[in-house]
Amino acid sequence: MKPVDLSDRLAPYTALGEPLLAFSATDASRVDTNPLRGLARFGGYSTMAHAERVRVAIAGPDSGRVSRRLLLRNVIEPQQAGADSYTPDYPGFEALFGLPLSPAAPCAQLTLPERIEDIGEGPAVHLVRTAVSDALRKLDLVRGEFDVAVIHLPDAWELGLRSDDFDAHDEIKAIGAELGLPTQVINDKALSFSYTESISWRLAIALFTKAGGTPWRLAPLTGVPERTAYIGLAYALRGDPSDARYVTCCSQMFDSDGGGMQFVAYDAHDPVEDSTEARRKPYLSRDDMRSVLARSLRLYQSRNGGDTPLRVVIHKTTSFKEQELAGLSDALSAVDEIECVNITPARSWRGVRIVSKSAGGAKGTPDNYPVHRGTMIPMSGTTALLWIAGNAPAAALHGQSYYQGGKSIPSPVMLTRHMGQGPLELIASEVLALSKMDWNNDALYGHDPVTIKYSQRLAGIIANVPSLPRSEFPYRLFM
Repeated sequence: MKPVDLSDRLAPYTALGEPLLAFSATDASRVDTNPLRGLARFGGYSTMAHAERVRVAIAGPDSGRVSRRLLLRNVIEPQQAGADSYTPDYPGFEALFGLPLSPAAPCAQLTLPERIEDIGEGPAVHLVRTAVSDALRKLDLVRGEFDVAVIHLPDAWELGLRSDDFDAHDEIKAIGAELGLPTQVINDKALSFSYTESISWRLAIALFTKAGGTPWRLAPLTGVPERTAYIGLAYALRGDPSDARYVTCCSQMFDSDGGGMQFVAYDAHDPVEDSTEARRKPYLSRDDMRSVLARSLRLYQSRNGGDTPLRVVIHKTTSFKEQELAGLSDALSAVDEIECVNITPARSWRGVRIVSKSAGGAKGTPDNYPVHRGTMIPMSGTTALLWIAGNAPAAALHGQSYYQGGKSIPSPVMLTRHMGQGPLELIASEVLALSKMDWNNDALYGHDPVTIKYSQRLAGIIANVPSLPRSEFPYRLFM
């Protein structure tokens, strides 16, 4: 019999389950696939027993005072959800987290100028930088009077909010991190957003987290050792783009349950071998990679009584160079298992779910919804396609289908393993789970795992705000 050539056919796909989130450190039954439904059923993972309330400082123009007060009231009070199959009714802040939300003392309520020209004279960007810096430093003087600072950047400041080397949001986060002030930035769009239950969910989760609470963590994943650490690496070029020696690296450390979210900011010291390649795809020398991973390892050990992780998983969006693999092997020589995974968009791929043919039918038919979230197709022994975006019926409120956003045919990401062994399904399950760990959002998932999303965010902030100290920072300061 003539052999059949199967070289042009895809491997059978794997349907990964929707990862569970944990809402209790002591009760393993308090889990849910839907983060909002889990919060409504069980409350937050941590109770913040040390606090009597969450106090909100506000800095913004006087013209937005009434709208900001209404926004805060909506976060405090219950809100009825619409017909969305994902979002449950919002029960109110205290019902969710067990403590009230309230405005901080009058000394922590600041009025910002209405227009840029009211700040002073000079370039618009310089004036906005001055205004936000002054506001945060005034709030720092009354730090004991509030838990989170809300900064309202009005549309009237638009000309000064961004430039080639400045972003007002990044400036606020950088100054707040340096001072240890958790901040929540809002704009006029947030004040007029019509879906009050959605923005109430989003702000409630963010304010609770920035005040020191933990809304949820990852439930244990089958096959993942308890002492697993996740690290996200991102790079950004600073200064003159033609001089690729100035490479900024950000490393982010997570525990196996998504806790312990910390950032490590690092400036590369060694000149790169190929400056043209580094401008296009930044990378680190062996010594620099060893240094940044050693700092991440020390950070993990400081949180875990000196214990070394049994397994470290490293994510980044660019390929791992040989010198980077050598450097991380040097730094993590005491770790039993190291996984290095490159995660990139695979936009040229699309998938359509085919519903099995009915009795007597000639063939299957396309489903009304996209492929299920968690669909994975191995492409080789080291690569696989993974649909992070897709239909997620397990997270729907009433068992029906739910496709976040409801538009277009989703494309997958490509997972490429450069170091490690074991089933690709395991690293795909971890990526899928970490896409649900953004505590600054009310969505079911982000299109990237938080290891990638937030390491990129911090790298961008460092590039825009070179004065940010190269140190370790809590995750909540950059949300």
